[in-house]
Amino acid sequence: MSAHPSAAVTASAPLDSAACADPCCAAPLPVLGRDVTVPLVTGGEVTYAALDYAASAPALQRVWDDVAAYAPYYGSVHRGAGYLSQLSTDLFENSRVTVAEFLDCRPGDQVVFTRSTTDSLNLLARALPADCQVFVYETEHHASLLPWQDARVTYLNAPRTPHQAVETLERALADRDPYGPALVCVTGASNVTGELWPVKELAAAAHAHGARIVLDAAQLAPHHPVSVRELDVDWVAFSGHKLYAPFGSGVLAGRADWLQEAEPYLAGGGASKRVARRADGGVDVEWHTTAARHEAGSPNVIGVYSIASACKALTEAGFDALVSRERHLIAKVREGLAAVPEVRVLSLFGDDAPRVGVISFVVDGWNSSHFAAALSAEYGIGVRDGLFCAHPLVRTLLGSEPQDPGECGAPEAEPGERSLNAIRVSFGAGTPNEHVERFVGAVRELVRDGAKWQYRTESGRCVPAV
Repeated sequence: MSAHPSAAVTASAPLDSAACADPCCAAPLPVLGRDVTVPLVTGGEVTYAALDYAASAPALQRVWDDVAAYAPYYGSVHRGAGYLSQLSTDLFENSRVTVAEFLDCRPGDQVVFTRSTTDSLNLLARALPADCQVFVYETEHHASLLPWQDARVTYLNAPRTPHQAVETLERALADRDPYGPALVCVTGASNVTGELWPVKELAAAAHAHGARIVLDAAQLAPHHPVSVRELDVDWVAFSGHKLYAPFGSGVLAGRADWLQEAEPYLAGGGASKRVARRADGGVDVEWHTTAARHEAGSPNVIGVYSIASACKALTEAGFDALVSRERHLIAKVREGLAAVPEVRVLSLFGDDAPRVGVISFVVDGWNSSHFAAALSAEYGIGVRDGLFCAHPLVRTLLGSEPQDPGECGAPEAEPGERSLNAIRVSFGAGTPNEHVERFVGAVRELVRDGAKWQYRTESGRCVPAV
């Protein structure tokens, strides 16, 4: 094409306060929904405080604008002769380059587009060499805990310090069969406690024992820069919907060899390079050796482009400024919760551990589902409650602590087992200060005064009683 196709769809407005270095400034990256109002059971309406970023972050305004500008030019990706198809193909492949730059990939690394972190790690699990041994901590999100069922899996106990995490891995690797392939799977930032894991040190330990390592960066990439080269990980996986790009795409990036040698994750068009009938009636297939090998079907070009747009927005805003402001918000929340004696914040590594904007806690005398329902119905604050798809970790953190199941919202438990659940508040670059301040004030009021409304359990959820 004579002109660069991205020129036709560029619509990004300047970030209205991205250059603000003051950690007290308004959210530097505007998101959709920041002006949405919701009704309160006590009467009136209030601007919704979305504090569940760890589940799905709202779309950046920048991402939405870029997608809207591209939408009229949408076309089939790869092999199409028409202008819109060629433009969409270039946009798709340029997005692959943008993501590789965002992750600081090495020459030869592949960027494979998937549906999510879960999909990425299941893809890698399908690509493991025969007799591969996998080492994974019990602290992982289910997306990185469960895909390895067909391999020889060693589950590692929850460490209580970063140093202990490295020691635990080193001991486990020292005891493994030194001649077979091995993979270590570790999170970059916990989706329960927000704590940062010693990824670079764990990568060094893995490589010293002849193992490879994959980083689950679902909670890390939206908050901190992720450099494949500097961390020396073999693969990294993350989701668009946690990176302010909730359009159904994810990423698996890293070494190409295991991916090239594996059978395609999905069999179909796009993954196949040549297909021919045999004389015996069968079919011969030659599969691609590029990332296309694991991208069968019509690619989600809008989802992929939205991830690239988010990567650019975060890079341009500057992670130094974003991290500085987020630390300010984290301190505000932790100080507010610490001032309420009935609140206990969950942690593996202790109060001084560096973390992202993800904080889980329990409140004495409250079932967590009841507390979360009251935050929503009476204050317009959206948080998460439960076990956060990290059941072994949350059960480890809560197992020795009594918790009153309360009268509402106690999740079902096995006979003889106490009901356990927690509350999680999470935030990021699109969170206004007011949302954090309202949350801290609401926790204080609920603990001091109790709920203003009656609640009941409906389909396992705590909801306001009508």
